[in-house]
Amino acid sequence: MNTTTMISDLNNPSRAALWTGRILGALVVLALLADAGVSLFAPHLLAKNMEETGFPTGLSVVVGGILAISTVLYAIPRTSVLGAILLTGFLGGAICTHLRMGEMGSPPQIVSLLLGVAAWASLYLRHGTVRALLPMTGPQRD
Repeated sequence: MNTTTMISDLNNPSRAALWTGRILGALVVLALLADAGVSLFAPHLLAKNMEETGFPTGLSVVVGGILAISTVLYAIPRTSVLGAILLTGFLGGAICTHLRMGEMGSPPQIVSLLLGVAAWASLYLRHGTVRALLPMTGPQRD
């Protein structure tokens, strides 16, 4: 396999990879926008959880805003990688918060981990630049 073929493969994902990536990305966006929506428009529903995690209830709107902005950046193709980086930080913070509370392997941690992996998997399937930046295998030998 020559270099030109490898570059072409990176820039042109298969139809299956492209659609799997799109669907996975859409599921991530829907889940995170729903979470952001609750934080922004119904913070009273999260009051108990916010207090348990050590965050003042009043920060629910701020947290929801950060999540909404990061998710919108992820949903826009030109800014999707920046959005994924911001979402990774956000979701990592959620995982860390629950770890600090002594909740190793709790459902919120698992969901946060799965959403983060799904966000990057979606980009990996859809964008050759992400595949080139994060190769899953070493160089191939002819």
